[in-house]
Amino acid sequence: MLCAFKNPAVLRQDALASLVVFLVALPLCVGVAVASGVPAELGLITGVVGGLVVGFLPGSALQVSGPAAGLTVLVFEAVREFGLSMLGAIVLAAGVLQIGLGLLRFGRWFRAISVSVVQGMLAGIGLVLIFGQLYTMAGVHQPRSGLEKVFGIPGLVGDIATSRSALTAFATGLGTIVVLVGWKKLPAKVRQIPAPLAAVALATAGTAIGGPDVAHVKVQGLFEAVQPPGASDLGSLGSVAVLGTVLAFALIASAESLFSAAAVDRMHDGPRTHYDKELVAQGVGNTVCGVLGALPLTAVIVRSSANLQAGATTKVSRILHGLWLLLFTVLLPTVIGIIPLAALAGVLVHAGCKLIPVKEVRPLWREHRGELVVLAITGVAIVTTSMFEGVVLGLVLAVAKSAWETSHIHLDTRELTGGRLVVALTGNPTFLRLPRILQTLEALPRNQPIELDLTAVRHLDHACRAALQNWGARHHTTGTEPVRIRVPATENDSTSASAGAAGRSA
Repeated sequence: MLCAFKNPAVLRQDALASLVVFLVALPLCVGVAVASGVPAELGLITGVVGGLVVGFLPGSALQVSGPAAGLTVLVFEAVREFGLSMLGAIVLAAGVLQIGLGLLRFGRWFRAISVSVVQGMLAGIGLVLIFGQLYTMAGVHQPRSGLEKVFGIPGLVGDIATSRSALTAFATGLGTIVVLVGWKKLPAKVRQIPAPLAAVALATAGTAIGGPDVAHVKVQGLFEAVQPPGASDLGSLGSVAVLGTVLAFALIASAESLFSAAAVDRMHDGPRTHYDKELVAQGVGNTVCGVLGALPLTAVIVRSSANLQAGATTKVSRILHGLWLLLFTVLLPTVIGIIPLAALAGVLVHAGCKLIPVKEVRPLWREHRGELVVLAITGVAIVTTSMFEGVVLGLVLAVAKSAWETSHIHLDTRELTGGRLVVALTGNPTFLRLPRILQTLEALPRNQPIELDLTAVRHLDHACRAALQNWGARHHTTGTEPVRIRVPATENDSTSASAGAAGRSA
């Protein structure tokens, strides 16, 4: 960052980049707050903290932090269940947990999370965001659960068709989406204005000039919106339900931030992200947001990519973007009040669509169908249950899939001169493959000498070893030579042993 102040050209470029990031962040901060069911100012406060607090801290120099669409559903559920006053306490506790994880060097381990689970999480969030914000676009109260939002779409269509106010509001939101989609096809000079800002500005101007009766963002002032958690709120953190929400906030925000950092690192040639330091920085930011009663923050790829595309090379750009957000919130709060809610809902519907990894479906179907199954089940589970339960289910499925694929085995049976059968087992036999192994072994004749060769086995778990020993002891009829089991030299110094001896030594 010091090099920016020593080099006027770098400082000027970073200052210009900060304005671009500010213009991208402004409608998103407000939109995420409104969609989360909290005052619009709380989203702007989180954006300010992301710039003026996290922006100074080490970790990733060029990614930008702020309120994210990916946490909208979780925040909305938390506010609805525990109340707005508890939001600050939950975010504060999540921030402290993130700091602890960073200091314990857990940052790098978040990179081990299955990509299909993360994509499924984003897809589920995107679907819930889309279905929920369609109701806001029409000025209709959205249902409580994800399934109710999905099954309520026919009724929503009926409301839009029969209500003039709903149709007007929905047209405003739909027009916002059209601008967002078509903005990238306009000339380069026009595209210098960020698409979200242009779409919201046009919708605001249209409703102001045309005078349609649509709902607008409610403004209560910056200082009035700040609600630090009280002693009773902090005391409620001991509840199991609240602790589960804290854990969900911390893990999902951390995963999204660190995956964003990995993506940002691929976009530039500058210093790489230090994941543990970045996790601590995100935790400090969320701790401050919690103290202020604001939304949780994460690193966000949309603002980060805008920062890089605008030519930023140091931390100055993301710090200054936080300053511009603070000045706007303090000096021009009434401007927020003229923004139609339907326009912000349109921005979030568009953001929700971008969260769904449509381009990944075909390659996964061709090459990694198991990963596609994990992605789909995680997304559907989030829509039908909740964010936390869906992600946990996705992680369990990913681990089970990995265990199944790792325990690959091959059975080869050959007959030697004299009638002896040799069954060679290779790979990683585990309890997951026992049905197939035992089915093959039990089909072998009981009146021929059999040798089970395990010398090429890389790993043999306890359940599989016990089952093989039991099969060897019981397989042959009376008068036939007992099954001989050859184990790796590291497990048994003898190269062959009877089934009974193997039971003692293996």
